[in-house]
Amino acid sequence: MVQVVIVGAGIAGLCSAISLRRAGHQVEVYESSWMKNEVGAAINVPPNAARFLMAWGLDPVEWSFVRSRRMTLLDPFSLQFKMAITEEETARRVGGAELWYAHRVDLHTALRNMATRPDGPGTPVVMHLGMRVVGYDASTPSVTLKDGQQVRADLVIGADGLHSTASQEVLGYSNRPVAPIEANCCYRFLIPAETLQQDAETRFWNDDCQGWARLLPHNDSKRRLVAYTCRNDTIHNFVGIFYDDNVHADMREDWQANIAVSDVLDRFSDYNPRLLKVIAKAKEAKKWPLLYRPPIPIWYRSRLGLVGDAAHPMLPHLGQGGAQGLEDGLVMGIVMHGASSPQDIEERLAVYDKLRRNRASVVQILSNVGMDQAKQVAQQLLPYLDSDKVPSDPLQVMRFTYGYNAVHDATQAMKEYDAAFELPQDFFQSEVVGVPSAD
Repeated sequence: MVQVVIVGAGIAGLCSAISLRRAGHQVEVYESSWMKNEVGAAINVPPNAARFLMAWGLDPVEWSFVRSRRMTLLDPFSLQFKMAITEEETARRVGGAELWYAHRVDLHTALRNMATRPDGPGTPVVMHLGMRVVGYDASTPSVTLKDGQQVRADLVIGADGLHSTASQEVLGYSNRPVAPIEANCCYRFLIPAETLQQDAETRFWNDDCQGWARLLPHNDSKRRLVAYTCRNDTIHNFVGIFYDDNVHADMREDWQANIAVSDVLDRFSDYNPRLLKVIAKAKEAKKWPLLYRPPIPIWYRSRLGLVGDAAHPMLPHLGQGGAQGLEDGLVMGIVMHGASSPQDIEERLAVYDKLRRNRASVVQILSNVGMDQAKQVAQQLLPYLDSDKVPSDPLQVMRFTYGYNAVHDATQAMKEYDAAFELPQDFFQSEVVGVPSAD
């Protein structure tokens, strides 16, 4: 049994904790917040993540996830239908599993429950809340808390997010942000469906809204609005993406920065008046800069490994940031099953790096533009992907992102590392859904 310290109880950190618990290790998570007032907007749980979360026993209905039925492009000025991006069967056809929309708090709570519940395989994860980590030592490995206490472990995982201290320890430098190719700013806000239903001028937005994602882009002005439902279709999640001349690469992202709803209305003032009346129902909105960070050259040093935003911060254009962090966590547990000596742990981190870094780097680069503009970044993808596999259109991007089975690839890599490798029988609660063959 390996003693593991994970820094950060976000989505990637908790998924790592679940996977390492199921792999037979003792896991402790150090989180700087008290997790008493969790907030957040909605998040995609696409097939590449859903396939193993469901196999672990996560019930999307129990946690109020919404199954995607369709994704359509609408004209932002007339609200007229322009084209279908996905239909109800698209995610299953491409990825083998469903695409789900979840409130971030619901997903986070589900993961925390899976990590800490007293029943189930492995030893329940121990959570240390209100404990800020201020330093790492990869060679020990250990972390230093704000009060000066040093905590040692056999393996330390940095899941400390966008402004990661762990990544600086791994790299020896800070991965500084640069201006993105397209939009550089984002609004997020939520509107209860009931609020819209109470007004005759806004209830139209609820019509047939179940599992419907609506994209309203105006590429000439680098603006787009994205809307879909979460929490059993009772909440509409809105994302407004745009270019702001006042945003610079040296700004710090703050997901909790409030902005007046009137500013959102001003930014999209020429969009359809009926839609503006819907937006006006929001009680509050958040704004933060979208800053791009290029892929980093390595994800581990000695016995310190990186997961999630600490390894690959992503822009929201593909809706894959959370899913890639979930893949990281899953793979970390698989490669560490059976780990013993310090040398063995470090060698397995090298396997993890090889499995995850190229794939996540491709998604990171594609997320700088979105699935409909993949050709813009084709050259940037070549260090991480063979030229004949570089996606160039939305369907190819979906095949690359949705149509991936991290369980299969991680298990095969570990069999190459150790021919006797086998996952515990109770690592999964049910069969992992595979990926359909591309026709």
